[in-house]
Amino acid sequence: MLDLTPDRASLDPIEIASRDEISALQLERMKWSLAHAYANVSHTKAAFDAKGVHPDDLRSLSDLAKFPFTTKLDLRDNYPFGMFAVPRDKVTRLHASSGTTGKPTVVGYTAGDIDVWGDLVARSIRASGGRPGDIVHVSYGYGLFTGGLGAHYGAEKLGCTVVPVSGGMTERQVSLITDFKPRVIMVTPSYMLSILDEFRAKGIDPRESSLAVGIFGAEPWTNAMRAEIEQAFDMHAVDIYGLSEIMGPGVANECVETKDGLHIWEDHFYPEIIDPVTEEVLPDGEIGELVFTTLTKEALPMVRYRTRDLTRLLPGTARSMRRMEKITGRSDDMIILRGVNVFPTQIEEQILKCSGLAPHFQIELTRSGRLDDMTVHVECHISAASDEARAASSRELAHHIKSTVGVSTRINVQEPGKVARSEGKAKRVVDNRPKA
Repeated sequence: MLDLTPDRASLDPIEIASRDEISALQLERMKWSLAHAYANVSHTKAAFDAKGVHPDDLRSLSDLAKFPFTTKLDLRDNYPFGMFAVPRDKVTRLHASSGTTGKPTVVGYTAGDIDVWGDLVARSIRASGGRPGDIVHVSYGYGLFTGGLGAHYGAEKLGCTVVPVSGGMTERQVSLITDFKPRVIMVTPSYMLSILDEFRAKGIDPRESSLAVGIFGAEPWTNAMRAEIEQAFDMHAVDIYGLSEIMGPGVANECVETKDGLHIWEDHFYPEIIDPVTEEVLPDGEIGELVFTTLTKEALPMVRYRTRDLTRLLPGTARSMRRMEKITGRSDDMIILRGVNVFPTQIEEQILKCSGLAPHFQIELTRSGRLDDMTVHVECHISAASDEARAASSRELAHHIKSTVGVSTRINVQEPGKVARSEGKAKRVVDNRPKA
C-alpha cells in the first residue's frame, strides 16, 4: 500500500494545537452552546431548570458533568422541530432516521451548520489519505440518511470529483469503479464485502482496482475485517464515525498514517465517557458509553447526548485531539445470553479466524422454554463448500465462540450467497424471541 501520510502544512492548525489551546477553545464554545440551547430550546431550558443548573454555572470543562443528558427519546418526544434552536425558516436542510421503531428523530442544519459539516468531512477524507482532485465513489445511502450527502459535500469541499452512486446495484458499482477509476470509496464495511464478492464473481482482481483508500463507517467493524479488506484490495481501510443527532459522518476519523483509533474533532464536539448504568463520568482510558456536547451547532445544539456507543477515550497521536477506540458495540444492541454479554463484533472476530468461512453472517435469537438460544448463520467459502468442510467449519466456529466469548451457540453454515447481503447498514441481529 502507498504511504499516504499527509503534509503537516496541509492540516488545520487546530489539529496539531496544544491541549491547552484546544481546551480553551472548547470552554469558550461550550459556554456559547449551552447559553444558545437554554435561550432557544424549551426542552433544554426545562431540563436545566429541573436539574437546578444554568449556563452561567459552567466555569470549567469539568462543570459539564452538572448538566442533564439528552437522549434519542427527547428528540422523539419533541418531534418534529421542537429541539431546534433557530426559527424553522433558518433551517437549510432536514435529515431524519427511518422511524422503524417509532417516530423518527429529525435533525436540522443552518447554512452555517452545513458549511462546518462539509469542512469536517473534508478534514476526515484528508486524514484518511484523500487529496484534492481524487475521484471519490460514494456508496453510502442518499436521502434522509446523513451518510451519502455528508460524504458528498465533504468530498466536494476538499476539491474532489464525486461519483454519487448511493447503495445497491452492486454489479453497477463494480462497473463504475472499473471504468471511472476512483481513488477513494466511502461505504459501510459490510457493503464493501458485497462489492468484493461482485469483483470476484466478475473474475476481476480487486487488487488491480484503482482504489487506494476506503473510508468505512455507519456500523461497528473490527480490525480483523480491516485486515480482510486491505489484503483483498491492496488499499488502506480507515474508520470514520458520526451520528445524525450530532452532525452526521465526520465527527471523528482515523488518520491513515497510524490507524490507531479515531481522532475526535474536538474543536466542534466535546466527548465524555460515562458508566451507562450509574451515569458517572469515567476517566480517559476506561470503557463506557460515549456522550457528546456540540460546541458550534446552530440549528440543533446537543447537550450531553447519549450515543449508546461503547468505547474509550485515548490521548492524541497523529493529531493533538483525543482519540476514541473503535466502537465495540452499543449499550442498547448488546445481547445478554444466559448472563453473558455478547456483541456482534465479537462474533465477527471469531468468524474471521475460520479459513473456511466468508465474513457474511447474521445472528438469530430464539427461545426454547425459559432459555434464550443463539444461532449464527454464516456462509462457507466456495473452496470449503462440501458437507464435510462445512461441518468442520461449524465445529471450529462454535469452539472459538465458546472459548473466547463464553457462550454455546448453534452454527448454521450455509452455501455461498445464502446469507442476506447488506446494501447499507448491516442487520446483524434478528430477534425472534417471543415478545413479552
